[in-house]
Amino acid sequence: MKKIAILLVAMAYVACKPTPKKEETPQAVQTKTVETKPQYPEALSKVFGAHGGLKKWKQQRTLTYVLPKPENPETHTVDLWSRMDRIDSEKFTMGFDGTEIWLLDVDDSYEGDAAFYHNLMFYFYGMPFLLADDGIVYSETEDLVFEGKSYPGIHIGYKSGVGISSKDEYVLHYDPETHQMAWLGYTVTYRTGEKSDNVKWIRYDDWQNLNGVVLPKSITWYNYEGRNILEPKSTVSFEEATVSTTPKSNDFYAKPEGAELVTAKKS
Repeated sequence: MKKIAILLVAMAYVACKPTPKKEETPQAVQTKTVETKPQYPEALSKVFGAHGGLKKWKQQRTLTYVLPKPENPETHTVDLWSRMDRIDSEKFTMGFDGTEIWLLDVDDSYEGDAAFYHNLMFYFYGMPFLLADDGIVYSETEDLVFEGKSYPGIHIGYKSGVGISSKDEYVLHYDPETHQMAWLGYTVTYRTGEKSDNVKWIRYDDWQNLNGVVLPKSITWYNYEGRNILEPKSTVSFEEATVSTTPKSNDFYAKPEGAELVTAKKS
């Protein structure tokens, strides 16, 4: 009887003992490798690097320079983040406040197109860094040969609707040894709305270091026959140039009293 009692107690203990949990074997998590396409062509990244690098450029905020025109020198100021701009001269003032283009020309002395001109020289001066803007399509192009030396190149087009002239095209050619920018070919479609095969050529071979970025002191247009570069035609100098990480107030770029709004024709 005693043995039966002991057996019953043992059976009860086993029945009440919690069943050990079965350990789950962790399953390997499958990860998908995504290959990211470089944002810029390798050659263009090297060109940016030869001019101080995009990181340094994107730290800058305000760019100024003077175009020393004999009869009416112009001071150009650009906010590099917002692309607001302003041109000051004795005869007229124009600018872009981030939304609208304006012109203050009390004596009606300005005979050009402010919508086209207000940031025109900035696009030539800010090379090569402006070729990192959004909406650009890069492709290959043949080398440019000048005085027996070959300059590799990168073709730049724009997605539809980018800027006021998305059909404009650029070709950047660089020195194969230093990777510094050497030539810029460009077409103009503003006003016509039609693509052009007339490529104009500018030589970039006069540089200065401004706050860590390398920008031109002057640029020279050349006469040409297609891709055959001929003699120099005209040179534009950029004097008193400065680059700063300090922004100007929005009021600096705002439309002043008495100025008129200018409508840009988009092509």
